[in-house]
Amino acid sequence: MNRRGFLRAGCGCSLGTLPLFAAGQEPWQAPARFVRPDTASDEGGIWAAMDREETKLRRSPFNLRDPQLQPYVQDIACRLGGEHCPDIRVYLVRTPYFNASMAPNGMMQVWSGLMLRVDNEAQLAAVLGHEVGHYLERHSIERLRAAKSSSAIGQFAGMFGVVGLLGAMGLVAGMYAYSRDNERDADRIGALLMNRAGFDAGEAAKVWGNLMLEVNARPNGSARNPLFATHPASEEREDTLKELAASLKGGVTNEDAWQQKTAPHRRQWLQEEVKRGQHEESIAFLTRASTRTQGKADYLWARGEVYRLRAGSGDLDSAVKDFQAAVALGGEPPEAHRGLGLIYRSTERAADARASFERYLQLAPDSADAPMIKNYIQELSV
Repeated sequence: MNRRGFLRAGCGCSLGTLPLFAAGQEPWQAPARFVRPDTASDEGGIWAAMDREETKLRRSPFNLRDPQLQPYVQDIACRLGGEHCPDIRVYLVRTPYFNASMAPNGMMQVWSGLMLRVDNEAQLAAVLGHEVGHYLERHSIERLRAAKSSSAIGQFAGMFGVVGLLGAMGLVAGMYAYSRDNERDADRIGALLMNRAGFDAGEAAKVWGNLMLEVNARPNGSARNPLFATHPASEEREDTLKELAASLKGGVTNEDAWQQKTAPHRRQWLQEEVKRGQHEESIAFLTRASTRTQGKADYLWARGEVYRLRAGSGDLDSAVKDFQAAVALGGEPPEAHRGLGLIYRSTERAADARASFERYLQLAPDSADAPMIKNYIQELSV
């Protein structure tokens, strides 16, 4: 239990006071806005380190500077943070992994792999609300003090910084990670904040269930994923979130609005997902995402490309089916035709390969690989 005695909270009408589910227990009190600590203190040191990381992130090429999407996500975070809104600064980061984090100084990172995976605003709010919960409970400061090491500040800062993004995932499983009790508390607070902000808290359990589909697609997947080293067991977490949602009725999901707002980035994010090279996880995600009403051709193309690259037993046939299905829907990525051409070329279907390559060049005449594709067409015309 943390210092505020937060356990099994329910929803109140304001962020400042949220009553507990259990009768007779005092309500959880959200803290007042934080005051910047003295620079000579341990906490002041980590704030200063976070400020330096934030400066790097602001200038980084990974920083997604979208004048439409960034304020949209910022608004969701602000609705969750309530009176802490002025202290929350959201950065969208281009990296194809599921993650978000919030530093003690209010810097929040939201990774594109997360934005690609959530189905709606409510699911994004579930993850952001969880991170705001850590922030409000000052869990990161607790971990720093527990480490009691001058070098811990720099290492801990690396968890939130843009330098070594993937290395930070490994640190999550280390001594600087939140405890399971911290994670449970953040889940509960996040569900409450979702409900207060008008979102359907039932979507929180869906986020976890969807992520587990990907992890379980890999042999020993959960054992390889540092995210699960300190989080509660998957069954416990999903069940707890469902129980919380049962007592937090109402709320919206805003799926159409979310899919429309992220549509301009969908293909780039999918290309980065394909390049991630985690074929089983990607196929599990893309199979689920292909049931969405928007962007179906994009998801089918991406899954076909993953099958093509994996090239296991039956994969090329599956790739062709996905590419053809994407083309049949219309508005397909040009790369669907390139993928077909490459498979037809490798299976000695010269006429089909040539036709697919020609269609690819019609749709993407200025593509970086256009000279290579033209050479393939000449080769196939002999």
